[in-house]
Amino acid sequence: MRQGGLVGPFPPAHGRLAHGGTNRPAIEWEQRYRRTVIISDTVATAIVVAGIGEFFGGRDAANWHEKWGILAFGTELLVLSALVVGRSWAPAVLGQGAEEFRRLGRSLFAATVVLALGGIALTSRNIKLWIFVAIPAIGLVTMTARYLLRLDLHRRRKDGRCLRPVLAAGSPATLGDLITRTRKFPHIGWRVEAVCTTDGRGLDGDELDGVPVVGGLTDVAKHVRHDGYRVVAVTPDPHWTPDRLQRLAWNLEGSDAEMVVAPVLMEVAGPRLHVDAVLGIPLLRVSLPTFTGGRRAIKEVVDRVGATLLLVLFAPLMAFVALLVLADSRGGAFYRQRRVGKDGREFTILKFRTMVDGAHRARAELADRDEGAGLLFKVRRDPRVTRVGAVLRRYSIDELPQLFNVLTGAMSLVGPRPPLPEECAAYDPDIRRRLLVKPGLTGLWQISGRSDLPWEEAVRLDLRYVEDWSLALDTVILWKTMRAVLHGQGAY
Repeated sequence: MRQGGLVGPFPPAHGRLAHGGTNRPAIEWEQRYRRTVIISDTVATAIVVAGIGEFFGGRDAANWHEKWGILAFGTELLVLSALVVGRSWAPAVLGQGAEEFRRLGRSLFAATVVLALGGIALTSRNIKLWIFVAIPAIGLVTMTARYLLRLDLHRRRKDGRCLRPVLAAGSPATLGDLITRTRKFPHIGWRVEAVCTTDGRGLDGDELDGVPVVGGLTDVAKHVRHDGYRVVAVTPDPHWTPDRLQRLAWNLEGSDAEMVVAPVLMEVAGPRLHVDAVLGIPLLRVSLPTFTGGRRAIKEVVDRVGATLLLVLFAPLMAFVALLVLADSRGGAFYRQRRVGKDGREFTILKFRTMVDGAHRARAELADRDEGAGLLFKVRRDPRVTRVGAVLRRYSIDELPQLFNVLTGAMSLVGPRPPLPEECAAYDPDIRRRLLVKPGLTGLWQISGRSDLPWEEAVRLDLRYVEDWSLALDTVILWKTMRAVLHGQGAY
């Protein structure tokens, strides 16, 4: 199964188990990937701890074995223990989503607290170094290593490898939607290999969107035990009553299959969903989206500080780009345009000019070449774009002046796309929810295709951000933005 890399492909689910087999071990690539993450975290922690100990402890050789060695070993043991207790190595969270990094962050924070309390109890003078240098460094190194491992895993999944075999059960319409989504987003790690429908038939006879229909909804457990599927995805259908779902869960016990039930709450996920037991009944509680409070205050601070640091960092580049824009075509270096921000308040957005002077007036002449959808106006090879402007757009360098908008509070580093006033005038009440938060320099739309996205998908992503916002999601988006910008995909 190994193919010269971290993990390899697995054979189709059918035939993996002998008839009646019930206890199939986890797929080999899952075990190997988990071992690799554990080794990566352990080695990264050891390197950081050893490096700090060598650099600082080596200055006092007589004190090294007595104190520095104990602190180094204790920090290593404490961090690894926190990762175990915090379930940072649980297979269900490795390789996708922000939960993996949330658990890693919570575990390191817990290790920091315990280390600080231990230092107070032991009155250690050297403990500050391990709290404020060692553990943050461990976090940076381990998160970077995990991200690189995830990139390798996602690359393999795009090639059809390292995917969990899924048996989906529900109505044909909802099953078709699930199949489409798993094919569109292979990095999630699911491959629907078979489906069960109400009557045991699909829209195309014995198939549903190319996936075989293996039986009815009452046959799910039998097929899981026989063919060894790793995930049972239950989608909406009148057949699924609470009693039947409970019985299915009982029948899947011992099969090594994970049961996933769609809650029929589109685009609401992450920190807003909570499972509570009320009167002995498991209820899915959907909390209100958070637009104020402590986390929003942290976001404001991060925006202002981040914008300031980035402006200082990119100041030489921005000055050079401004000169290139002036030299390339007639007009100013910057382009100013009215956009709509939080709560419908208009502001002036700032960009490097990428089009010829007076480009807006020539827009009507290009109406027949409009490739945008909905309210967006897009022309892939827009003749109004200058030579320098084409390069700036490809790598989103023209967006850098928007850091001034972030600094003044009109925008955020992460948020929905800032719309034009004429777009907002045509918004229906649902789409106007985009204006509940500040528009962003980057967002889900930026890392999901940029200008290649159809209007409906761009709106869906913006609304998803508004509903599911969290500091962890912002961190993931900022991290992925760098990759999207470097690849230059979907920018024109």
